[in-house]
Amino acid sequence: MTADVFSVELSSQEAAALAAIDEAALARTLLELIAIPSVSGSPAESEIQHHLARRLDRLGLDVDLWSMDLPTLLAHQDFPGSEAPRQEAWGLVGATEDGGDGPTLILQGHVDVVPPGDLERWGGDPFVPRVVGDTVHGRGACDMKAGLVAHLAALEAIRATGARLRGRVAVHFVVGEEDGGLGAFGTLQRGHRGDACVITEPTSSTLITANAGALTFRITVPGLAAHASSRDAGVSAIDAYVPIHRALAELEAERNTDTDPLMAEYAIPYALSVGTVHAGDWSSSVPDLLVAEGRFGVRIDENPATARAALEHCVARTCAADPWLRDHPATVTWPGGQFASGRLPAGHPLRRVVREAHAAANHGAVAAERGAPYGSDLRLYAAAGIPTLQFGPGDIGVAHSSQEQVSVPEIVEVTRALVLTVLRTVGTK
Repeated sequence: MTADVFSVELSSQEAAALAAIDEAALARTLLELIAIPSVSGSPAESEIQHHLARRLDRLGLDVDLWSMDLPTLLAHQDFPGSEAPRQEAWGLVGATEDGGDGPTLILQGHVDVVPPGDLERWGGDPFVPRVVGDTVHGRGACDMKAGLVAHLAALEAIRATGARLRGRVAVHFVVGEEDGGLGAFGTLQRGHRGDACVITEPTSSTLITANAGALTFRITVPGLAAHASSRDAGVSAIDAYVPIHRALAELEAERNTDTDPLMAEYAIPYALSVGTVHAGDWSSSVPDLLVAEGRFGVRIDENPATARAALEHCVARTCAADPWLRDHPATVTWPGGQFASGRLPAGHPLRRVVREAHAAANHGAVAAERGAPYGSDLRLYAAAGIPTLQFGPGDIGVAHSSQEQVSVPEIVEVTRALVLTVLRTVGTK
């Protein structure tokens, strides 16, 4: 926690905009969005984009809703990877009119959610939001439909005051963040740019100014088939994989020494996790193939190519030391999402603007700053030269789980900070 002290004084225009936040409407909007089951790659992912486009149009924004050219994007040399199959993908940007001489602030959020998993673990249909007190439960509640709501509510409040902006606000609502970043990549490729960007991923109202990366890997291990009654005549691919698995654990430990100060609070900032292991095709046969897939953490400021080389070298070194794998080496490939790391440049004013806005809008509360051990769209905007940070409602600890939830007061807290961030970044006439 920083010792910075920020002024909590508000201009009359800022006070009016904060007073214009409609908390009841904000909560209703969240329920509407959760009810659209916009799982990555599903038709509902497109449905919610059209729903939000109508909302942005009613706000009087200049709306760009377009069908993305998937073959062209997927063939691009910088495409960030994807995992969910898609027949279509829609981009959506809504922008205020050009104020003439001010900067453009991007408010960004992804509309897709992960699948709900085991439905028995939910207290009902995960896409029928449940309200308990001031907390809303449901898939996508915090990751990140609460963030989308905060963007909409902030713009609605500013619009309600009749404020004339000196610059522009551009809302980027994107698909495919959960499986690689297709939506953000396509939006940037279309030419939508800005001078700074705030992504309302769930951060528990703290500032995330750096993200680790994450690469999806696949390790294919050969064996030699034989009848199970004479297993000594074969080589089990499962047994052959075991030394590789041990070596991966050692590699993870090596890569988590001397970490960036922003990652110091995490026990394992750059996790290496094997998520699936598939081997064999018959219970009474010695398995002749094993395929393991997982997620490999990329250190902040590390080139993904360097990270890939480290894992590939680890597997190759292990194979070279094993009697079977020496002549039948495992192979490493990189399917699926490929998240590089990213960070807000040191000393960039966006950091202080958001923290001051949060303090001024929320009784002097000072937001902490940290890094995040997961990948996000931050790295795509940062790579495009757009200074970006994450600041949003909800706890990442319950995202992707059957306990996913968000409190309405926290959404209001972030909305208030966004209102002041917009007014102070874009400026008014």
